Amino acid sequence: MSVPTTPPLPPLRLQRIGIVMMSAVGDAVHVMPIIHALKAHAPAAHITWVLQPGPATLVRGHPLVDDIVVFDRSRGWQAFLDVRRELASRQFDVVLGLQVYFKAGLITGFTKSPVKLGFDRARARDANWLFTTHRIAPHVGQHVQDQYFEFLDALGVPHGAPSWTLGPWNDAERSWQREFVAQFDRPIAPIVVATSKPAKDWMPERWARICQVLWNDFGLQPVLVGGNSERERAAEAIILREAPMAHSALGSGLRKLAAILDGAAVALSPDTGPLHLAIALRTPVVSLLGYTNPKRVGPYDFSHDLMIDAYGDPGEDYPIDMTYREGRLERIGVDDVVAKLHHWRSHYAAARLADLDVRGLGSRLAGD
Repeated sequence: MSVPTTPPLPPLRLQRIGIVMMSAVGDAVHVMPIIHALKAHAPAAHITWVLQPGPATLVRGHPLVDDIVVFDRSRGWQAFLDVRRELASRQFDVVLGLQVYFKAGLITGFTKSPVKLGFDRARARDANWLFTTHRIAPHVGQHVQDQYFEFLDALGVPHGAPSWTLGPWNDAERSWQREFVAQFDRPIAPIVVATSKPAKDWMPERWARICQVLWNDFGLQPVLVGGNSERERAAEAIILREAPMAHSALGSGLRKLAAILDGAAVALSPDTGPLHLAIALRTPVVSLLGYTNPKRVGPYDFSHDLMIDAYGDPGEDYPIDMTYREGRLERIGVDDVVAKLHHWRSHYAAARLADLDVRGLGSRLAGD
């Protein structure tokens, strides 16, 4: 049964579906279960996704994504003209406006569809609701993934446990993954050294200490992952100076990052796209959250017991909202992360290492 919308939805065939979600990698990861559910419900549906170049590299070639329209914001206003031209020849049965900002509203406005489904007016920021024809029902705050599932509920599309199908897809990617892992004599532990916002970052000096602990106490190979930003390279320099046993794979690109995370014994990350990618890959991940609300953007359905919550005060039952809290990552000490690594070793390591071994990606922990 579908959930009521405002106004009520007309009968829909779900043959041509458009999705507007142009933002970051984590959001793209959260869209994948929506696409899986849509395809399971309507296998012949043709899905077009409008998104930015970075996330596009992660999902391009995915067997369930039929068509990608790239919004390249580096082109300024020309990007909007490019997308409008691309969308002019596409007709949809329904468009899902999963992103609530004004620029996404403009893109939704460019689409040709009798139904442009968006968030309710209270949650549609930047007057985004003006660009939709129908809106999902109001709802109390919940995880971003569950918010996206509300769109499926409105369409009457069933969904259960989320599916992503991310990671190495072809022989070349799997070969690269095997070669990358084989260069080390111990299982790898990727560390996401920085995010898009300094307030979400953990201090590189503390990451360096964790690299030493991973190497000396857990028999793991620390691998630095991320992009090529100035902050990431600065963090890399500090970490490698203090922990020369670490290996840097910064700037590998999203597809290779997915392969690295997929081949890892455990990953460590603040709130950023690779955290959610690791969750989708079912790689155990020690997550450090403090700036953003863990109830809204933390690990969705896996590795919750490996999360460090510096967002809330002790005993605080904070609401699920979009409030940011500055200066919280500093509360997380090296000992907090080490404690989660011990939890990983006692609750996740055996099964994870066995899985890697079955897939030909295994290495014995140093010292075992």
